[in-house]
Amino acid sequence: MNKLADEEQTIAHPGIFSRKQIIAAVIFTLIAFYMAGAVPTIEVAWVSAILILTIYLFAFEIVGVDVAAASVMVLLGLTSLLAPVMGLEQGLVDNKHLFDGFSSNAVISIIAVMIIGAGLDKTGIMSKVAGFILEIGGTTESRIIPIISATVGFISSFMQNVGAAALFLPVVSRISARSGLPMSRLLMPMGFCAILGGTMTMVGSSPLILLNDLILTSNQALPADQQMKTWGLFSVTPVGAALVITGIAYFVLAGRFVLPKTISESSTTGTDPMQYFHDVYGVNFQISELVVKEKSELIGKTLDDIETTYRIRVIANKQAGEEPRVGPGTLARDTEITEGMILGVVADPKDLEQFIKKYDLKKRGQLRSFAESLSPKKAGIAEVVIPPGSSLIGKSARDVWMRKTYGLAMIGLHRDGVTMREGDDIRNMPFHAGDTLVVHTAWNALERIEKNRDFVVVTTEYPREEEERSHKILPAAVFFGIALFMVLFTDIRLSVALLTGAIGMILSGVLNIEEAYEAVSWKTVFLLASLIPLGLAVETTGTAKWIAEQVLSVVGDMPIWVIQLAVAALSTFFTLVMSNVGATVLLVPLAVNIAIGAGGNPAVFALTVAIATSNSFLIPTHQVNALIMGPAGYRVPDFMKAGGIMTVLFLAVMMIMMNIVF
Repeated sequence: MNKLADEEQTIAHPGIFSRKQIIAAVIFTLIAFYMAGAVPTIEVAWVSAILILTIYLFAFEIVGVDVAAASVMVLLGLTSLLAPVMGLEQGLVDNKHLFDGFSSNAVISIIAVMIIGAGLDKTGIMSKVAGFILEIGGTTESRIIPIISATVGFISSFMQNVGAAALFLPVVSRISARSGLPMSRLLMPMGFCAILGGTMTMVGSSPLILLNDLILTSNQALPADQQMKTWGLFSVTPVGAALVITGIAYFVLAGRFVLPKTISESSTTGTDPMQYFHDVYGVNFQISELVVKEKSELIGKTLDDIETTYRIRVIANKQAGEEPRVGPGTLARDTEITEGMILGVVADPKDLEQFIKKYDLKKRGQLRSFAESLSPKKAGIAEVVIPPGSSLIGKSARDVWMRKTYGLAMIGLHRDGVTMREGDDIRNMPFHAGDTLVVHTAWNALERIEKNRDFVVVTTEYPREEEERSHKILPAAVFFGIALFMVLFTDIRLSVALLTGAIGMILSGVLNIEEAYEAVSWKTVFLLASLIPLGLAVETTGTAKWIAEQVLSVVGDMPIWVIQLAVAALSTFFTLVMSNVGATVLLVPLAVNIAIGAGGNPAVFALTVAIATSNSFLIPTHQVNALIMGPAGYRVPDFMKAGGIMTVLFLAVMMIMMNIVF
């Protein structure tokens, strides 16, 4: 499964191996033994074995990709100690340089980009973008899709593409709510163009940020006359711009044929929350107020004893003489029911009737105790998505005490086109990236959730306080502009220029330091930094050169553009089954050696790899696609239908533009 370097999608479960993983382990081991007998040196044999191990760990999710990368880094470090046993004269990587990745230009640049993106988000500028798009685009699909797609493509060119998609998801929801257009007609163009936008500048995606560092590493093994120059910020812009334009044109011209029209239009605006839930998810829920009568058998039981069994969800309670208890820190599954307690319940009328009859409860004709706290102005149905990189992935609602901790009473879980609800044991299901949670929540709790990196709130049209820090738009724009100016018009390192903008946002109060730390995906940092020594080992031991020679023995007599296309196709395949950063680290040294052997430009071949690792549309394993799948109600065939054509267009346009420009 692909995991963008930007954010991790899944948490593996140590100690639990599927049959597929075990079979794959046997196959990969056999491949490693075969290669051990085919390679020219013992160093190449060991590096090849570690490469095969890395691909296996990434492709089959034995552990998280960041854990896998760090483990490989440690393994490379231990080769210095174990060199005599392994038959080596010295370790595969000098331990003095093992941790250079943590101070690399690429890693520091990515940290700065994440902080700058969070600063722009804190100012509420995305809401203004939504209003502007509606103002100039109206409510017609043919006008809104190009505007949304072009805007997110531009934004994605200066920040991580999954971050741009996460920022724009609420914007699209708001536009959908106000225009009446289904989100399924808007989210896929937005998501695809967020991915494509990452190819427009050298800071738009992790592979492109990493590329120049990989080029410098490769130069260490090349003679002086073959040294490659690094790429400038906008070197790739003609190619990326052509790809974005192609994506927009594709959906404008063919959107009516390839885009599904689902009912998952994630907004509660202008409609009763329960009616919306019925229309979208096909269930007939309502909010009721129940009184626990004297001698009811319900007395003494906990919420955990009754909710799953009777398919009800308690969202509020009240004791005699006390204030209603709604929101974070109030209700928990171990809450004990007492005589006279009033319960606010969300349930299907049929399930509710059985529950009332079973425990001899009194149902009030209308909300009284919770008339204010559960009114549409105070609370309602909302939809939130578990994004890639969320710390909740692999955990269940029960594990994190979601109702008590976050004030989110989960009443539905939408995954892979199927909606599960209370009674389907949804609170014990470990969360996956892209899961859509249908929750009942207080709006003030939802506002807090919007600032939590573990969630992306899709429902945007609800009563809220004014956007925070809108007065900080000017300093945010100023420091973003300063960083961009330094990148464009000075010779200072990219990391220093971007970090200047990030620190400026902190000093000016756009972000505080805690928010800046939270904005950084530390899994990304460890993934990138830990893979850099692997790339160094691949290059300096001659492994890349040997693999390149084997490839050239097969395709060496073909034209250069055919060999380049083969490299691009190989990169596309790798990015579907592993991290795009991992694919870049593994394939750039290979591409450089193939280019030298075939008489091509090694820098262009390296750039081909870094761009082609963004060609991930065929299946929803890319982080952006996982993010939009639930809110739009997409299914895997939807991505295969639209993404299959996009994959071919990407390769064709990329090859044409690269041969024209370079």
